[in-house]
Amino acid sequence: MDRYCVFGNPIAHSKSPDIHAAFAAQTGQHLAYERRLAPLDGFADAVRAFIAEGGKGANVTVPFKLEAVKLAQALTVRARAAGAVNTLVFSEDGIIGDNTDGAGLVADIVQNAGVAITGKRVLLLGAGGAARGVVLPILEHRPAQLVIANRTVATAEALVEQFAALGGAGVVAACGFADIEGAYDIVVNATAASLSAELPPIGPSVFAPGALALDMMYGASPTVFLQFAGQHGARLRDGLGMLVEQAAEAFALWRGVHPQTADVLNTLRAKL
Repeated sequence: MDRYCVFGNPIAHSKSPDIHAAFAAQTGQHLAYERRLAPLDGFADAVRAFIAEGGKGANVTVPFKLEAVKLAQALTVRARAAGAVNTLVFSEDGIIGDNTDGAGLVADIVQNAGVAITGKRVLLLGAGGAARGVVLPILEHRPAQLVIANRTVATAEALVEQFAALGGAGVVAACGFADIEGAYDIVVNATAASLSAELPPIGPSVFAPGALALDMMYGASPTVFLQFAGQHGARLRDGLGMLVEQAAEAFALWRGVHPQTADVLNTLRAKL
């Protein structure tokens, strides 16, 4: 039986085994998927041990996504752009690092929420690792504008410079939270504010009529950001769909078949 896992520390909370078990059952794939707690100072050794045991691939979560970049012997374009790896493929040619987070976010917006990105104004709140992973996949859908707002403007500007060279010139721009101008069709919260039940420093004017507000965090109840967005007329979406869709992208990389996600997402939602 082919073996896969997710590495993290902590890892007991991970929903990945449930998601991939559902994908395997749905697609008739015979595999095992487990959680693996890697020591904070022993990620690379943990991965090599899993490969030695016959592992075929792995997901990578906090805090190892940057270490996975160094471990991989080859990176996909989107992994290089993100500067982080969340999916490893163990091949005859070595360890290949990919990043499926951005593809997962875009799939959730376009397919699950039914909102086109093409031609829309998109506001991305935050310029850290979570934001980096989604910029290129958003730009590939040709938005009219992508504005990256961050507390430290220089960090956002560095992202703009990077992605302008990857086809985003004239489309992607940076600003501080206090300098956000206009209203946006899609507003994505990639900051860590929701972890501490805080609201990013934005005003209600950022939401265009009928805007989609998406928080990368998820839980049993809406985050403070989503509550605020809902009070100002936005459609709401949390990060659970992104989680399932990025997993589906990883599953397709490993197994060559892309699973259906709707039922898996609904099942997870019911368990929150």
